[in-house]
Amino acid sequence: MKLDYILHLADDALIMGHRLGEWCGHGPILEQDIALTNTSLDHLGRARSLFQYAAEQFNSLTPELKSVQFSSVALQALVSEGKPLDEDDLAFLRDGWDFRNHLLVEQPNNDWAYTVARSFYYDAFNYLFFTELMNSTDTTLASIAEKSLKEVTYHLRWSSEWVVRLGDGTDESHERMQQAINELWMYTGELFDMTETDKAMQAEGIGADLSKIKSLWIDRVAQVMEEATITIPQGKWMQKGGKSGRHTEHLGYILAEMQFMQRAYPGMEW
Repeated sequence: MKLDYILHLADDALIMGHRLGEWCGHGPILEQDIALTNTSLDHLGRARSLFQYAAEQFNSLTPELKSVQFSSVALQALVSEGKPLDEDDLAFLRDGWDFRNHLLVEQPNNDWAYTVARSFYYDAFNYLFFTELMNSTDTTLASIAEKSLKEVTYHLRWSSEWVVRLGDGTDESHERMQQAINELWMYTGELFDMTETDKAMQAEGIGADLSKIKSLWIDRVAQVMEEATITIPQGKWMQKGGKSGRHTEHLGYILAEMQFMQRAYPGMEW
């Protein structure tokens, strides 16, 4: 279960990093273009560290467990040949149903307000999550959490400031920010959905207690939205499934673009 837990964290970072990287060269102003590109690199750097750790965990499994871990034909071929997997294999050769990222991070950028809202929800969660994960009994995860928290602190400050800037700005910016906040709200419930893997990792002292940080997340979100003159959505029905491998159609398009080169030219290296 530890492997699944690590992959969930890695997938979140990879997909969020890819989404934010789509703004490179398209930001509204140069300063924000660079800011989002750097934020994207933070997520991708964390993804690489986690995928490296996940590869170590996978390679230590028995042949029997390795053969049933992933549905990807490409990975099964490598396993059958007795080859160890690395971070690139896990990022570029797994199929969509093997990914465990939250549905929130795979949602499209749409406009600037949607990107800000998605980042804000996720950054507020990450700040609290990695604060808790620093207490993990797994020293590798605790170390990654400590490094990530420094980056996430900046990410949260950036997205919070933009929520306020747009929400308490012009009539149009307020309307767009409110719409983005409303439409992405239904993906926030999954952030605190405790799967069997989450429960097992928490019980072992490895993972974070998501129920513990939920109220703190709501308080932080409410504080920023009040300053932004944004109304907190009241909907209670939430989408979920990403952590179990059930995704929206958007993930397929991301993987088609992200994995094309490695799929078309297996084993290719820069």
